[in-house]
Amino acid sequence: QSPLVESGGGLVHTGDSLRLSCVVSESIWPYYTVTWFRQAPGNEREGVACFSIGDGNTYYGDSVKDRFTISRDNAKATVFLQMNNLQPEDTAVYYCAVDRGFLATHWWAPGRYDYWGQGTQVTVSS
Repeated sequence: QSPLVESGGGLVHTGDSLRLSCVVSESIWPYYTVTWFRQAPGNEREGVACFSIGDGNTYYGDSVKDRFTISRDNAKATVFLQMNNLQPEDTAVYYCAVDRGFLATHWWAPGRYDYWGQGTQVTVSS
C-alpha cells in the first residue's frame, strides 16, 4: 500500500470548488516537499502545486495560480489542495507526491519524487 492516500475527487460543474486531501504516512518521515500533480489522458504529468516544508514556501503552476491553494495540517500529516473556479481543462487524475529533498528546486519534475499516491479523479463538466 502506498504511504500516500489521496481523497476528495469527484464530478463537479464549471465554477465549482473541490478540496483534495493527501494523508502522508509517518513511515516515510522525514520528507520536505509535497506536491500535487495531475495527468489528463494523452498528456504528460503536470506539476500543479508544491508545499516546501524545507523553506516554507508554496509554488504553483501557471495554469492554476489564483485558483488553487495548497496547505498543510502538520498535526494530521495531511496536505490539502483547495481548487476553486474549476474549469473543464482541470479534468485529470490528481496525484500527491513526496520528495525527501530539502529544497523544492524543480518541484514540477515528476522524476524527483520518491513516493506517489494512487490518484483521485477530478472531472469538471461544462
